[in-house]
Amino acid sequence: MAKQIRVAVAGASGRMGREVVKLVIDEADFELAAASARSAGPVDAGTFVGKPVSGVTFSSTLEEALDSGPVDVVVDFSVPQVVYDNAVAAITRGVRPVIGATGLTPEQIAELDRLCKERGIGGLIAPNFSIGAILMMQFAAQASKYFPHLEIIEYHGDQKLDAPSGTSIKTAELISQVRGEMRQGNPHEEETIEGSRGGYYDGFRIHSVRLPGVFAQQEVVFGAFGQSLKIRHDSYDRAGYMPGVAVAIRKVMTYEGMIYGFEHIMD
Repeated sequence: MAKQIRVAVAGASGRMGREVVKLVIDEADFELAAASARSAGPVDAGTFVGKPVSGVTFSSTLEEALDSGPVDVVVDFSVPQVVYDNAVAAITRGVRPVIGATGLTPEQIAELDRLCKERGIGGLIAPNFSIGAILMMQFAAQASKYFPHLEIIEYHGDQKLDAPSGTSIKTAELISQVRGEMRQGNPHEEETIEGSRGGYYDGFRIHSVRLPGVFAQQEVVFGAFGQSLKIRHDSYDRAGYMPGVAVAIRKVMTYEGMIYGFEHIMD
């Protein structure tokens, strides 16, 4: 039997963290090695998520969790304010970070890449782990070659802190790699209500909708003379991200350096 990948989960008591704990317990080639949760207390990670006793007790800090025993990969869906420090703590211990949180600057990503290469380990930063969402982004980038007039509309619940979403920003970046900057619309356009046209990115707009009862959706709307095209992805449950997380955990064991974007590890 192949060696199991020892996985730690940062923010394991959070909504995404709980799903990651379930994933790691259920996958035969993964071993739950550690879990951190600041406010959950010293409880078993398995029973906390409705699984059998795992033998892993929540640590109050990620550093404590990483120092509790051998760890190969840490999965971090925590908040943007701590994700960089978490990644540095992992890499300096030789642990490969798989990061789902947003908010890292290009400079921070470059530094994490340097640290990973120094230690000879891999890392991944992905705004979205849904394979359907990754395909949506790639299809949108392809379409923008032929339909350069477009707008992005992303929908999330009203408790989401950042706007626009990391997925919409990554979509915009992929589109800009093939489309180039081109200012759309009437050059004399005016906003009678500030912000009504959305955020500006390389000539097109990103609109963020925040409403209770909404989970996560995004559509890219393309317009041309006599026709339009919409590419849309809808997520209904956090469990939908877990197949992508499993792929990331396995892949990050096979390369060196920090990769930004799940699409770069898809075969």
